[in-house]
This record gives sequence, structure tokens and C-alpha cells, in this order.
Amino acid sequence: MLDRLQKILSRHGIASRRGSEQIILAGRVFVNGKPITELGAKADPERDRIEVDGKLLQTNAPKFVYLLLNKPIGVMSTCDDPQGRKTVLDILPSQYRHVYPVGRLDYNSSGALILTNDGDFANYLMHPRHHVPKTYEVWVKDIPSDRIIKHWQEGINLDGKLTLPATVNILQIEHNKYPTPRTQLQIILSEGRNRQIRRVAEQLGHPVLALHRNAIATISLETLKVGAYRLLIDQEIKTLFPI
Repeated sequence: MLDRLQKILSRHGIASRRGSEQIILAGRVFVNGKPITELGAKADPERDRIEVDGKLLQTNAPKFVYLLLNKPIGVMSTCDDPQGRKTVLDILPSQYRHVYPVGRLDYNSSGALILTNDGDFANYLMHPRHHVPKTYEVWVKDIPSDRIIKHWQEGINLDGKLTLPATVNILQIEHNKYPTPRTQLQIILSEGRNRQIRRVAEQLGHPVLALHRNAIATISLETLKVGAYRLLIDQEIKTLFPI
């Protein structure tokens, strides 16, 4: 059955439809030995020989996979690392080596990370306009004042642009275990700028000591152990990707 090339690439987990369009425009796709650079081009994946970067596409699109991983500290949330550090793919079974992370979680942070081979699903979750909330438990140095908490909730200037309003609540304060007090915060963000929590905390004078992501939207780690993963159920997928 004929279909647009970008849709075929997306179904095969090569990239999102938008990303697949860029791959086509870059001349990286060949159909029956001919380079294709037009976005309106169509092909039949069951009859045509489709290659991306010289690699032949499988006749049948792989089944979409959606995983929730409790990422440990000291693991990169990427598919590979030039410095040779362990990545999230290294801690998954070999049958899931074709998935990739949706967004990032710092090397020194732990918690909820979704991985998939569904490009459209990943693109939806990462697009800023959808404001998918993420919930964190964060230990910071010292005890933030009410004024600091309010400032954080209302928005902080990062790179010349205010952060969106956030939920910031104090969960507990430890006075005696360490040389200086530390505070555990619950933080819920509806945006995901690079290292946002760590940068805001540093700017407010309360640097992050530990950061753990508990949930993405309503999808919570619950009892999932560090380094463990599970498949998302259909209802969870529909909640995250309602279109």
C-alpha cells in the first residue's frame, strides 16, 4: 500500500514525522536505488526497497514499544555516549535496543524516563506546547524562605525568559544529619528547559543535592525499583498521547 515516506519512516521508528521530513530533505533516503528529496513522495514498504543511510528498512514496521524506566544515577539518558559512559540502553534487555529516550534526565539525576520507538508519540511529549507535567523530589542545600519558594513558584528569569509557574512545596527539612540543613522539595514543572531545576536552585542560592523524578503526567514510578522498567499499558499511552 502506497504511503508518504515520512509516515513510513515514523512507523518504523526512524524518527518522528517531522524528523523524518528532515531526513528526506537531506537526501538520506533511497527508494529502489534512487534518492528521494521531495516530501510528497510515496512508497509501498511491502514492495519497494527503502533505505535510510544505506540501511534497508524491514518489510513490516516493528511493533511500537513504550517503556517506563527508573533511571539510576550515573547512567546517560542517551542511546550512546562518546565518553563511553553507561547509557539507558545498556541496562535494558537486547530486545529493547531499538527504543530511545523521550527527553533527558541528567547523568546525576534518577527517576522516571520513558523510552519508545514511536516517533510521533515522542515528538508529542517533547513539544513545548503540550506542557506535559513532571513531578520531582529534590533535596536542596539549607532551608528556602517563603519568599524564595514564592519566587520559584511564580517564575525565574533563565536566559532572558521567565520560567512557567511551577508547583514548589516543602516536604521535609533535615537539621541534624549534615553539617548544614537541607530541604526536600516537591517540584512540578510543565516545561523542560535544560537542567532547569538545578539552574534555578543555584540561582536562588539553594543548590541541588539530589534530584529524583517521580512521575511524568499521571504515570508514576510507584514501586518500580531503581534500574527496573515496565511496559506502559494502553490507558497510560492514551493519557500521554491523546490524539
